[in-house]
Amino acid sequence: MNILPKHLDTLVIYCPTWVGDIVMATPLLDCFREHFPDTKIVGLLKKSAQGIVRDGPWFDEFIDGSKSWGGFANTVRQVRRHKPDVAVLLPNSLRSALTMRLGGAKKVFGYRHNLRGAFLSGGPEPVRSNLQIVPVPMTQYYLDICRWLGMDVPQSAKPRLYINENLLERGQSLIRKYGIQEQDLVIGLNPGASFGASKCWPAEHFAELAELCQRRLSAKILLFSGPGEGAIAEALVTQSSATIIDTRRDNVDLELLKPLVQRCNLLVTNDTGPRHYAVAFDVPTVVIMGSTDPRYTASNLDKTIVIRKELDCSPCHKKVCPLDHQCMTQITPEEVFAAAVELLKEHG
Repeated sequence: MNILPKHLDTLVIYCPTWVGDIVMATPLLDCFREHFPDTKIVGLLKKSAQGIVRDGPWFDEFIDGSKSWGGFANTVRQVRRHKPDVAVLLPNSLRSALTMRLGGAKKVFGYRHNLRGAFLSGGPEPVRSNLQIVPVPMTQYYLDICRWLGMDVPQSAKPRLYINENLLERGQSLIRKYGIQEQDLVIGLNPGASFGASKCWPAEHFAELAELCQRRLSAKILLFSGPGEGAIAEALVTQSSATIIDTRRDNVDLELLKPLVQRCNLLVTNDTGPRHYAVAFDVPTVVIMGSTDPRYTASNLDKTIVIRKELDCSPCHKKVCPLDHQCMTQITPEEVFAAAVELLKEHG
């Protein structure tokens, strides 16, 4: 049964906070745009993340989803101006439900999670076992909202991102500035993670990996880092004898990051946002995973190798390791390099 009407004037989608989750939500965005081609669809997400999805066919307008409670009232006012017929919540927070209810959305749908169910018009329940939520791939987790609403959902769904001509030229201009030629083998390294240090493979391991890739593969090394990740990026550059193209000096934001990741022949990254860019652009990817549960991202892995150690303490999902971080330190540069070579042979 289709719960939504055939026509909506305005739909607001409250997007996830984390970069990777935004990318993994794009199949849901595809689903809504396909079902409502003439509806004004408004994306609510933080301003710095809007460039991730701006070039796609999904949103007609954006609302700035400030995380501060000081910006809460402003966000509610923006929602009110749009007079949404329906709001769809992708975060599980009470705040997202309050924003839409106070913003006057006529119907609000999302996961009935904890106490916020009272503020919703309906939505699926998370899958549970022994009262604990069972981790499922986030792409499918989001699409289950569409299924609950009675929408047709493809059996296999892959995240995708878009790059407009102006953005492509900006990216290509940087690539030319870096001296990267069309025939060059480019390996991107992403050593940071805004979530916390527990997700980060040691800088000295990344530094050694850069040397292996340059010495054995004659690769050009492209270093990515986001806000708050400067220390680990600097440590990598300082400790490596490889020649590293450091993108920090060019203030690469989440939008400009798209054409740079797309140019890579391979990306080596912690379990963080850029890995999902790579999936969207079909870039082979080695993911070094420690503190996070692999079940949340266990989809669209045909060009991905996930390296992790099965320890008693992992996955812990803590921001900072309270022990000795063995889930990451036990993964060696040679092990990661071997996975990189395997992917390049198969998909390069």
